[in-house]
Amino acid sequence: MNHRTPARSTFRTTALVVAVGSTALIGFLGYTSYGASPTAADQLGVSDVRAHPAPHPAAPPKDRDLRDESGRVSGNVTVFDDSSAAVTRLDGDLLRALREAATDAADDGITIYVNSGWRSKDYQNDLLRDAVSKYGSMAAAARWVATPQTSPHVSGDAVDVGKTNAMSWLSQHGAAYGLCQIYGNEPWHFELRDTRNGCPQMYADPTHDPRMQ
Repeated sequence: MNHRTPARSTFRTTALVVAVGSTALIGFLGYTSYGASPTAADQLGVSDVRAHPAPHPAAPPKDRDLRDESGRVSGNVTVFDDSSAAVTRLDGDLLRALREAATDAADDGITIYVNSGWRSKDYQNDLLRDAVSKYGSMAAAARWVATPQTSPHVSGDAVDVGKTNAMSWLSQHGAAYGLCQIYGNEPWHFELRDTRNGCPQMYADPTHDPRMQ
């Protein structure tokens, strides 16, 4: 009869394990059924969470500050660059005309870059101050840089394009898109105009533009 004793002992042990396991399973199902989902640490274990930290966001390009809210531009920014305030804050009609022209210019192997577009008043004032320092007087600086109150850049109505081949392309074809060079001394400066009769006659420089008075 002694040979059956281990069998009964094994049965009791097995039954106990099954009972404990069932209780744990019921408890787990009850826990999740009320919406208390396990945390990432519960699922992975603390050591796993530490081994797999959340990734850091990608760093912005180092060649230019694309988030400059002043409108400053550095590096090669095209008319399609939606991360540059100098581009995205241009007047909507002007930007559409620029992009249409740039699309056609690309067929000729030309890329139209934006050297300057929309500018904040503070940035325009900085440019004016630098021009006064460079040219020696406000009167001399006015041939190149307008005040924040009169500059079409501040209102988003002007763009300075680059490079030289793009200036040349727009001077020849810009009128078809309503884009005109406004000043004889600034072959890079374009604005939107009614060009049904071609672009209007250019001013020699901004001091001859009535808007600058």
